Amino acid sequence: MSVACVDIGSTYTKAALVELPTGRLRATAQAPTTLDDVVTGVLAATAGFPDVPVLACSSAGGGLRLAVVGYEELISAEAGHRVALSAGARVVHVAAGRLDAAALRGLQAVAPDVVLLVGGTDGGEASVLRHNAAVLASMASLQGPGTSVRVLGGSDVLPWSVPVVLAGNSAVRDEVAAVLRDAGLPVRPAGNVIPDIGRLAPESARAAIREVFLEHVIGGARLSADPRLRTWVRAVTPDAVLEGVAALARLRADAAVPGVVVLDVGGATTDVYCVPAPDAEQTALGREAVGVPARRRTVEGDLGVFSSVDDLRVSAKAEGLALEDEPLALGEAAATVALRRHLRAEAAYGAGGAGARGVGLVVLSGGVFRHAEPGAVDGVVARLAGDRGGAGTVVSGADVVVDARYVLAAAGLLAAEHPQAAAGLLSSLAG
Repeated sequence: MSVACVDIGSTYTKAALVELPTGRLRATAQAPTTLDDVVTGVLAATAGFPDVPVLACSSAGGGLRLAVVGYEELISAEAGHRVALSAGARVVHVAAGRLDAAALRGLQAVAPDVVLLVGGTDGGEASVLRHNAAVLASMASLQGPGTSVRVLGGSDVLPWSVPVVLAGNSAVRDEVAAVLRDAGLPVRPAGNVIPDIGRLAPESARAAIREVFLEHVIGGARLSADPRLRTWVRAVTPDAVLEGVAALARLRADAAVPGVVVLDVGGATTDVYCVPAPDAEQTALGREAVGVPARRRTVEGDLGVFSSVDDLRVSAKAEGLALEDEPLALGEAAATVALRRHLRAEAAYGAGGAGARGVGLVVLSGGVFRHAEPGAVDGVVARLAGDRGGAGTVVSGADVVVDARYVLAAAGLLAAEHPQAAAGLLSSLAG
């Protein structure tokens, strides 16, 4: 028995034919992603495969665009931001405090697919959460297009309705959910992302975000009206890759330094995934890593080598990097800047930040690395290891491999139901 694992990317749709339960990779193929109807691209990528079940993930059209609305920047909004990243969503906006007309217009301008509404510990402050829910509800007007709705003492904003994942103070969860539902907003209640001060609980919100993605993005008509898409797609691609990275880290649990970092350079974004060794991380932080998720991801929407290459050039220049207009050089620059930014973001976890400690394996993923000559990739690795802007602290001394067969997303799709197959698929990377 086999299964087709398919990643519907922003540029290409990649397919892997995997044997169950061994995880043997029988074949791979790819086809251009057909953004007018992504099912066409899936059928093209799997045309040479036998008639087998399809498991898919998708980041086509930019993946899941998520806005976070929280209580205040350093606590609720930041926690929501981390939860969204760990769920594989692309965070396009973070608003903190009481929403006013300017904040609403900013929220509308980024056109998110879903709003993550957070705020307050369980039984704690609730007025901001109530206020923001009421404002979002007031925007979900039943009036026709082109009209405006008055909120906040007379300010006008356009009517707007976006699904909401509610993951704030559980003491008022039912009350707040009712306000949103009564206005016609789709609502997914979840556990509080910060039930107590200093404790992050992301899993419930992650599951709710995944459900919204499947129902409102995949289940809607934005990517395809073909009902097969909904039956195929199980996750947003970065979420599937994160599952694959976690499975890879489990395979390396007995290694001298078991932690894993993945640099995934794509046409539109560059993603960094980190599953450090817990003991090494806690030693680096000098305390038990309370509130630090065991696996993390950052996404850089301006660091792609195709559709966002102009932004990549600007970002590389800002980091003081010379940039040649050649695919592997572009990939190297994207990986360098993305890893530097990842470490800066991780510094919020404490001195020595997650990702800078407890990593024994670095995986390079993306077409620019898969299709490059091994000697040229060795040069990239050497320069990453020597980078004094931050990347060298992770790459230097670690084993570095290329995901030449592009198995991380496929392994993530298989991990829950077919863990043995996922492990077999990843064995070539584990070392």
